[in-house]
Amino acid sequence: MKMKYAILSLFLAGAPGVAALAQKATLTKLWSTDTTLKVPESVYFDGKRNVLYVTNIDGEPWGADGQGFVSKVSPKTGKIEQLRWVEGLNAPKGMGVHKNRLYVADLDAVVVIDIDKGAIEKRIPIAGATGLNDVTVAPNGYVFVTDSKQKTVHLVVPTISDAYISKGLKGPNGILASPAGLLVLDDNSVNLVQADKSLKKVAPASSGADGIEHVKGDEYIVSCWKGDVYYVNIKDNTADKILDTQAEKLQTADIGYDARKKIVYIPTFFGNHVTAYQLTIN
Repeated sequence: MKMKYAILSLFLAGAPGVAALAQKATLTKLWSTDTTLKVPESVYFDGKRNVLYVTNIDGEPWGADGQGFVSKVSPKTGKIEQLRWVEGLNAPKGMGVHKNRLYVADLDAVVVIDIDKGAIEKRIPIAGATGLNDVTVAPNGYVFVTDSKQKTVHLVVPTISDAYISKGLKGPNGILASPAGLLVLDDNSVNLVQADKSLKKVAPASSGADGIEHVKGDEYIVSCWKGDVYYVNIKDNTADKILDTQAEKLQTADIGYDARKKIVYIPTFFGNHVTAYQLTIN
């Protein structure tokens, strides 16, 4: 128990102070990949290697069919460099990177990929898990994953927790180890995990809140699966819609973000492509 509380204190210590009010933000389209991707669910920008990792479900969204794979895409042009970089997954979704390992949420296990080798190193099964959805890696290397179906958050590295957080969750999806603390998208809201592991709603979101990325201070971008993206301020409890692709029947799943260039990468799920947008804060 002491270890669990110590983990949370790593986030809560050093939380940011007062930030300026969120400025109005806009997204401008830069490029889209071709449509050879197969139900892309998540994008992760690896700044160290200057590449995008894209998880492809290539089948039923929750199907254990072995058809899932990870692609490598150029963050500059959107060219698909390796469509089937790593294969042998089921319905892969959110990702996180620590050192030379890519951690991928895949139904009932977290798949660990050796990035240099481009191969699966091992699988970390989680007992009882059925809907692992998103991954985040804290600065200290601790890996967390959400289970949307079992309504839990698990600690995976350095040790596996049966249910690191479960109280109050209704169907957690996106998760982010942020400067403010551990943020979880659940119940159409952005929620900050408190020291006792309860949840505090810090900003609204629409249904299907999926991906979250930190921009600066108390400001974040949140994508919602049905096709809307928000610029969120967790200090002011505000969310401004900056993109809506519902009329085009394009989903906005688990986003990636290049913080240096302020580029947002959005996977379109059934649209079978990834689109890059320039974020401008006026």
